[in-house]
Amino acid sequence: MAVATTTVDSPEAAQRLAQAAVQARLAACVQVEAITSHYVWQGQQEAGAEWRLVFKTLPQAVDALAQWLHAAHPYDVPQWLVRTEQAAPAYAEWVAQQVDMKK
Repeated sequence: MAVATTTVDSPEAAQRLAQAAVQARLAACVQVEAITSHYVWQGQQEAGAEWRLVFKTLPQAVDALAQWLHAAHPYDVPQWLVRTEQAAPAYAEWVAQQVDMKK
């Protein structure tokens, strides 16, 4: 199973991306959580509220999810981190049933 994360600057953007990814069957599940991010952007140190999206998908669906996300994402340089995870067999099977690999 693959787990990918990104962040956005509003709960509305987070909900929109989460719902669209699941509806498009690019992810089986997307969790949204409020966080505070600290970073440097264009030479200025910043800190602010963001919403992290955690996508559960298949490794073979990551490229399609990334392409879709970069087109839909509101940031110029969105965070996109992907890792492969071991999962309980029943959960991994559920994820596989939810993600449409025909797209």
